[in-house]
Amino acid sequence: MIKNYFKIGWRNMMKNKFFSFINIFGLSVGLACCILIALYLNYETSYDSQHKNAPNIYQVVTAFIQSGSKRMALPNTPAPMAAALKREYPEIVETARLLSLFTEDKTIVQYNPAQGERRSFLEQRGFLADNSFFKIFTYQFTEGSPVNALANPRTVVISQQLANKLFGSQPALNKVIHVNSNTNGEQDYTVTGVFEAGKTPSHIDANFFLSVNGGNMEGFIKRQQNDFASNNLFFTYLLLKPGTDAAKLQAKLPAFINKYASKDLKNIGFRKEQSLLALRDIHLTSEVDSNVTPPASKTYLYVLFSIAVFTLIIACINFMNLSTARSSKRSSEVGVRKVLGAEKSTLIKQFLGESILMTLIAFVFAIALTLILLPLFNQVSGRAITLSFSRDLVMFFEFLLMALITGILAGSYPAFYLSSFNPVKVLKGKLTNSLAVVAVRKGLVVFQFIISVVLIVASVVIARQMNYMRTADLGFAKDQQIIVPLRTGAAKAAYTALKTVLEENSSIASIGGSAYYPGIFNPSDNLVYKDGQTSAEGRRTRMNFVDDNFLQTLNIRPVAGRLFSPEFHSDTNNNIIINEKAVQEYGFGTAQNAINKKLYNKYQDNTSTFTIIGVVKDFHYEDLHLPVTPYGFFLNTSGFNYMVIHAKPGNMAAVLKTIETSWKKYDTSDPFDYSFLDEDFNKNYKADTRLAAIVSYFTVVAIVISCLGLFGLAAFSAEQRTKEIGVRKVLGASVKTIVSLLSIDFLKLIVASIVVASPIAWWLMNKWLQGFSYRREIDWTIFALTGGIAILIGLITICSQALKAALANPVKSLRSE
Repeated sequence: MIKNYFKIGWRNMMKNKFFSFINIFGLSVGLACCILIALYLNYETSYDSQHKNAPNIYQVVTAFIQSGSKRMALPNTPAPMAAALKREYPEIVETARLLSLFTEDKTIVQYNPAQGERRSFLEQRGFLADNSFFKIFTYQFTEGSPVNALANPRTVVISQQLANKLFGSQPALNKVIHVNSNTNGEQDYTVTGVFEAGKTPSHIDANFFLSVNGGNMEGFIKRQQNDFASNNLFFTYLLLKPGTDAAKLQAKLPAFINKYASKDLKNIGFRKEQSLLALRDIHLTSEVDSNVTPPASKTYLYVLFSIAVFTLIIACINFMNLSTARSSKRSSEVGVRKVLGAEKSTLIKQFLGESILMTLIAFVFAIALTLILLPLFNQVSGRAITLSFSRDLVMFFEFLLMALITGILAGSYPAFYLSSFNPVKVLKGKLTNSLAVVAVRKGLVVFQFIISVVLIVASVVIARQMNYMRTADLGFAKDQQIIVPLRTGAAKAAYTALKTVLEENSSIASIGGSAYYPGIFNPSDNLVYKDGQTSAEGRRTRMNFVDDNFLQTLNIRPVAGRLFSPEFHSDTNNNIIINEKAVQEYGFGTAQNAINKKLYNKYQDNTSTFTIIGVVKDFHYEDLHLPVTPYGFFLNTSGFNYMVIHAKPGNMAAVLKTIETSWKKYDTSDPFDYSFLDEDFNKNYKADTRLAAIVSYFTVVAIVISCLGLFGLAAFSAEQRTKEIGVRKVLGASVKTIVSLLSIDFLKLIVASIVVASPIAWWLMNKWLQGFSYRREIDWTIFALTGGIAILIGLITICSQALKAALANPVKSLRSE
């Protein structure tokens, strides 16, 4: 019986190749979109599942609370907290601290073989870790053992990829490498382990782990061993005993803070609340904005899931509409079958069987499309998703089940509708589409285009916001700015001489040095307050340490007072330049009123005093997701992390070559590296850029599928009205009149979809824009543009068939009469 269903279905498909192609193509594209997004969602929700202890691993989150300021949650703690928690609570089996090398974008890693040249690489994703780290987390070691791998000072565990770069095919174990880090200093390290990167993603995307002991940070940790209030730099992880209630443990943490940190917190003017974040929740949490690696946005995932579902729905609607529209073509078949004794349930099975057959064919094409498009999808999404028949067999069965359910859903309405025909009426040729069926079909077309219009609006709004972020005035000059990192002591010492030589080049406008520059992470901040206030009333202020030409190089403009200058020899670290937001937050009223006023910062029992010598216009040192907050500059004379070179417009390649040549004269041991400030700043919008690209691609897909359905309905409508068109042409109707006649009904549906979709799209995109402190608001031009696009696409789709019908020879269409 089933074989017979499929045989009849196959014959019907071959008989109606054009409409079968539209259905199969639409379903295959819709299924491929669903499969791609399902793979992406599976990847995003699988983070950290490879760790054996995953259900019992928690990260300690710190919420900083200050009167008059927004609550700020960060996954960071002070250095001594991990050991103290383990001492206090027996339900904690083990603790481990992790510290990113936060003052550098890349770390210099070198190997001097006994024979041959030194191998030097700039490596990212380096961390300091406790020896207990590998007792909590599961890593597959290809050399060495995770047990006590970081127990000794100046030991390092590296990835297999880094081992291959440094040592080739030779064993890495017990070899000595040289690591030069702004964060941890310059030391030799012994390789005690090599781990293989897992196929499952982790929020700790590490390239190498340095032991905490033996570097500069060891001394810092010892100095902070009783400070539980400030210097919250470490990621702290807890391994709990199986069966421990994390909520009950979390309820004990206020008492812990009160015992260890209450006095110091009172002195510096804020409160802290500790909470526990489960390991598997870290990547998708909305509790903290940043982590070891940036968390994914749940909203982003919901958007992608919605796009996948709606794309498949559009394909299903095409199937329903074309099947019911062509019902008259199969009415005689249904009538004969019923006269010969076929029951309604049998006919329903027949038509569902045809739908499932078509969906299975579409599924085969969808899998092929997925495999072809997966590399492009990975490039757009920034992920490394794979699909293998041998490894992902269960997932393939899940996709097949999804296809079968799609076939049943798409074919259910046509099956029930076609099987309900009255055999007497259809055999007499009296079958007509009822008003209810026509209304449903029109409603489905409107629903299709509502989805398409919402996606078009989303694409336009996202594109406008991305363009706004790239072109907005950031308050500083970001173009033609070359960033040269100073990663070693030798590079830092050579800064002054190198700057002097480069300033003689006529292609270079200005050079400045700094600890940080706009767009990168700046960990330096203090609570600052003015005369008449206490530290409890202070405002969190980011700090940067610059030379006397940095602000001029970035064209950060003064609004009162002056900038640092070599003409003022009295400029010291006791002088400070602040931004307009700081003037407002400190309560000075106007920028001019702030000049020569005193600011204070209290750390432990020491109070520092600063004199305001200048106020600069607000600038965006962070991306436009975040508001501008108080910022201060101190003058420094050495030890800069970055050299910023403002090149004049012209031959950039020649300028870079000049800089590299000069660099090698003063620092022969370190590799020359550079980046551009505008590109570095735009890296903060990587997730938004990916969202924009994915939404744009899937919008095109949704529009194509919708237009295919509209194209099919227009073709069928023109086919049904062939004789009417012939009569009208014989009676003198013009081509324009006939095209208008065939198009007007469909255009009404598209206009209706625009009217319904516009407020929905406005609400959704307005919520998305709330994630940006600085944004381009949605205005009427968006809806005028998207409405025009939707109508134009619909017109092109419909008119292609209407014009074909209008230009047909009426003699042929009326010949049978």
